[in-house]
Amino acid sequence: MQHNDCFQLGHVTRTHGTKGEVVIFLDVDFPDDYEQMESVFVEIKGQLIPYFIQQINIQRGNKAIVKFEDIHSIEQATPLINCPLFLPEDTLDELDGSKFYYHEIVGFRIIDATLGALGLVTTVYTMATQDLIAMEYQGQEVLIPVNDDIIKGVNRQEKVMNVSLPEGLVDVYTEGTNAVADDDDSEIED
Repeated sequence: MQHNDCFQLGHVTRTHGTKGEVVIFLDVDFPDDYEQMESVFVEIKGQLIPYFIQQINIQRGNKAIVKFEDIHSIEQATPLINCPLFLPEDTLDELDGSKFYYHEIVGFRIIDATLGALGLVTTVYTMATQDLIAMEYQGQEVLIPVNDDIIKGVNRQEKVMNVSLPEGLVDVYTEGTNAVADDDDSEIED
């Protein structure tokens, strides 16, 4: 299994107890959807290694306590701390319309209803209060809130995200860079 065939499910945060269990963080909207998960790929030294799940117990806060097969002690579990967890993309439900998985839109062109083509999605930041799409625009990172009023839809075939940005959003990021450049040109008087 290769990285580009997978999506990152989460990561191992710590060990749990002395019998080899670990706590994992599930970076998903609905952790309960994964309570029947039978295996996962663990990234170790850049390689995706399959681990079979003996038991999984979903907790609050997108966490789960997991017992992997063949991991029977805290010493065996400790090297897994901070390792990313992956699942094959084909395990995801297919989405349509304005719904999308964050990992799938990286590299999509962003086209605004008024401004036209703007730039490419570079990453998506998941925050406690608001998820943000990062777009590369004229050498600047512009953050776009993930919001149904802003994100109008995606075209997976053309790798395009259609948006209707709030007036002035792009200016907030580009005007600040011009102001800094203008300040550098001014003379300093004693």
